[in-house]
Amino acid sequence: MSKSVKWRGLIVVCCLVLAFAALAPTMAKESLPEIWLKAFDPIHLGLDLQGGMHLVLGVDVDKAVESRVDSLVDQTETLMREKDIIFKRVERRPGAQLAVTVYDDAAGLEVDGLMKENFPNLEPLTLTDSGGYILKHFRLSDQEVTNVKDYAVRQALETLRNRVDQFGVSEPTLQLQSDNRILIQLPGIKDRDRAIALIGRTARLEFKMLADNVSPQDTLPPGTQVLYERQVDSKTGAVSENPMVVQSKTVLTGDLLEDAQVQIDTRFNKPYVSIKFNSVGAKRFDQVTAANVGNRMAIVLDDTIYSAPVIQERISGGNASISGSFTEQEATDLAIVLRAGSLPAPVEILEDRSVGASLGQDSINQGILSVIIGGLLVVAAILIYYRLSGLIANLALALNIVFILAMLSMFKATLTLPGIAGIVLTIGMAVDANVLIFERIREELRAGKNARNSVAVGYGKALITIVDANVTTLIAALVLFQFGTGPVKGFAVTLSIGILASMFTAIFVTRVIYDFFLERNQVKRLSI
Repeated sequence: MSKSVKWRGLIVVCCLVLAFAALAPTMAKESLPEIWLKAFDPIHLGLDLQGGMHLVLGVDVDKAVESRVDSLVDQTETLMREKDIIFKRVERRPGAQLAVTVYDDAAGLEVDGLMKENFPNLEPLTLTDSGGYILKHFRLSDQEVTNVKDYAVRQALETLRNRVDQFGVSEPTLQLQSDNRILIQLPGIKDRDRAIALIGRTARLEFKMLADNVSPQDTLPPGTQVLYERQVDSKTGAVSENPMVVQSKTVLTGDLLEDAQVQIDTRFNKPYVSIKFNSVGAKRFDQVTAANVGNRMAIVLDDTIYSAPVIQERISGGNASISGSFTEQEATDLAIVLRAGSLPAPVEILEDRSVGASLGQDSINQGILSVIIGGLLVVAAILIYYRLSGLIANLALALNIVFILAMLSMFKATLTLPGIAGIVLTIGMAVDANVLIFERIREELRAGKNARNSVAVGYGKALITIVDANVTTLIAALVLFQFGTGPVKGFAVTLSIGILASMFTAIFVTRVIYDFFLERNQVKRLSI
């Protein structure tokens, strides 16, 4: 036997060993050692095969624009105080507008210069007089509004992806859709309510100072608001709300967080969330606590007060904690959303569908049945038409299916119901290359050439046609994968992998089998 056949045979054997090693976690996960499971993953099933959740979320981009204007209001107030510009108030107005009220024209000119220098994306509007005061209007440009909305959707997508990844969902799907929508598919999810609560929470963390001298029943002075403190009865678990008056101005936000972890209070054996600010947040936290020793600071999450401790002393280092009679799961979920970051704008669940595991199992059973029926029909047709050579083609077909499943596992691709359809299509396409090769071999045999030369010439003549046909199909499959979504992408994955596997088995593996038998035996006539 020649060295060429030995080396090619060794390559086929190595590919088979690797394929079965990759498929082992799918076939017998429980009996494998841990190191094996770390090296290879089982085949991931899509939403339509193992059940799960299908959500479509709408991002409220108008709220993102309002938040952007609110941020500009805070920055404008800070800059005007630094420049010693006397003003009455700065406020947000409808229509992405910001209004600055000053006392005279000189201050108005200073405001114009300051806004032009620091906020080029704000367009000045008509100057108006309001009861003896000068009112300066500014508006976000149309381009800036568009940018804020686009960024809000993209940031929401990344934030949700971070949350889902930390939630531990295998092979989730998160995609942008038109009209500021985000598609989320969570295969295998069991706790639907927890997943919705985790995904839909805005998780805007704010620190506000309490207005201790104001009662919620009093007329609220300007710059204050009523929020409710969440309280949980330790015995009954009942949740109650206690109204508290806080300053509207936020002294610190969760955007400056660096980390959030669940800790256990050893005194009361209750979980709480320990938070750590980044360098900018730590400096700001240090300044706020130093200026408010003896006052109460409310820790507010999504407009709900979770705790309102008294600042006993200046706090340096940027560490703080959030307590609030959490269960361990609530504390864990809160830490997840804080680490992943707050959503830039609220999201609304527009579509919520669940796929049951039983429906998924039915799909798997029907898909397997379709593969078996399609495979048996192809095997029978090839055996009848090409006899013993058809047996070689059928062996290559079986190896083709093994290699497809192995590559799905190694590439950590997701097998979906349309993906099974792609495998069925690949079964039909896999024998197409062998048909071309066998017909070329038949032509050479009719011309009077011996078996070995007929095989060599037949493979040589068919090679270009096979490569050309499969490469063009592969290009189409890659385009479907790049631009398709959902079922189309699942179909494209298995079709692409199937094309690569079928080219390897049809051109390489079958040729090795032919050469092996032709070199070992003096074959004078091929059964083809």
